[in-house]
Parts: sequence; structure tokens; C-alpha cells
Amino acid sequence: MKKRIMITVAPVARTPHPDPDVVNPLSPEDVAEQTAACVEAGAAKVHLHVRTGDGRITHDTAVYSRTLELIRAHSKVVIEGSTGGFETELTLDQRCSAIDDERTEVASLNMGSLNITAETPFINTVPDIRYWALKFKARNVKPAPEVFDIGQMRTVHELLAEGTLEPPLSIGFPLGFYGSARACVEDIIHLRNMMPAGAAFGIAHNAMTDFQMIAASIAAGADGVRVGFEDSIYFAPGEKARTNVVLVRKVADLIRALGCEVMSIDEARECLGLTS
Repeated sequence: MKKRIMITVAPVARTPHPDPDVVNPLSPEDVAEQTAACVEAGAAKVHLHVRTGDGRITHDTAVYSRTLELIRAHSKVVIEGSTGGFETELTLDQRCSAIDDERTEVASLNMGSLNITAETPFINTVPDIRYWALKFKARNVKPAPEVFDIGQMRTVHELLAEGTLEPPLSIGFPLGFYGSARACVEDIIHLRNMMPAGAAFGIAHNAMTDFQMIAASIAAGADGVRVGFEDSIYFAPGEKARTNVVLVRKVADLIRALGCEVMSIDEARECLGLTS
């Protein structure tokens, strides 16, 4: 049987207008429309931040909930909310406001602090991580650990040993930030080799200019890959995707070219340990 790879799409860019040649979805209607097209192209999970109508990170879930309502009208795609965003003024509860909407099934859980840029710290203390993880558990939301660098894998093992995290784990490796693991084969393999037994992994490549690291991660045994305007508008050097669906189609083609198959939504739910 061919290995199956989960495609996650993160459709909304970090800046409202990343490039005049692309259509960055901001309104609930536009996000839902592009998400539906991405699901048709092979995406099984959508990653969304709680944003205002003009794309700014917020704790007010009005726009987020309207977006989920429209997405659910078209598909049963797995919905992953974020506890990320690099805004320092948000409280712990505000950072995880995505789980206030019961349609959020999975939520990203950052496994430590780092410098996102040379001037921008991204603070995630271990007590804060425990707080979020236990709050997820109370809401029946599956944590998606995000390991930005090698030392953060220690936190995964620690929280797993104490029962704060529970298997099955699907761990994301966000690569290519200033203070994260590098977007290179060596770091992917090193992170993979440090994972708890039985865990799945996938990558997200910040500011990628091509799909080389996505291909490398699949060759290294990844169970998932992420594309979308939150990470990059490019799929090849100088080649921009006008919409997110172009990125999903391109990565689905790559998965098949590498001898694998695209994971269905039901298969993704099983991989993530979600109830159907």
C-alpha cells in the first residue's frame, strides 16, 4: 500500500496584501471559498488564526466563527485553530480563543520560545504550554505540537511522560524562521530522530521559494505537509501561486510523483486521533 500524506493548507498570509499578483483571502467568504477549492484539490486540514476582517490577529472570534460556519457548509475538512501569532499584548486565554468555537477540532501548541526574527521574540513558557494543553483537553480539542527547534522536543517528551500530552501525536516542524531549525535535510532528520516512538510528523517551511524541503520531508518519512499563503506564495523559484488552491494542487502532484497518495479527510482524522 502506498504511503498517504496529509495536506494542510494555511490560507491567510501574515500581511493583508503580500503581493499584487496573489489573491489573499481575508473575508470569511473568501477564506471559505478558497478552502473549499483546496479541499477539492486534496487538502484534509485547514489552519486558521483568529483574525479581524482586514487580517489582523485578534481574540474576538466573530469573524473566525463566521468563517468556520461557511467552511462547514461546504466540507468536513479538519479545522485547526492557532495559539500562535506573535502579538505580545494578548493574554493566554486570548491567544487560544480559537477553541472557544466548538468547531475547532485541533489547535497548534507551540513547544517553546524562540526569536521569530532578530527583533521579534515568540514567548511560550512551559507553564503556559501546560495551561493551553490542559485547556484543550477540557474542550476536547486535540493539541498539535509545534517544534521549532531541537531543544523543544524535550518539552514534548516531558509533557507526554506526565500525561499532559497523549498519543497519538502529530508533530509539526515549522522551519526557516530566524531562530528555528533550518530548512534543510539535516535538521529535518535530526528532529525526526528525536520524536517519541509512534509519533507522526509534518513540516511547514516559512518563506519557502520551492518545494525542495517538502519533497525531502516526504522522503524522510513525513506523514503531512503544509502549504498556503501564511507560509509562502511560491511553489518554484519566481513562480507565484495566485490562489492557495494552486499550491495545494502542486503539492498533491508532488506527493503522487514521489510514489505516495494524498490522505483523505477521514484518513487524516484517524491519523490525528480524532473521532469521526
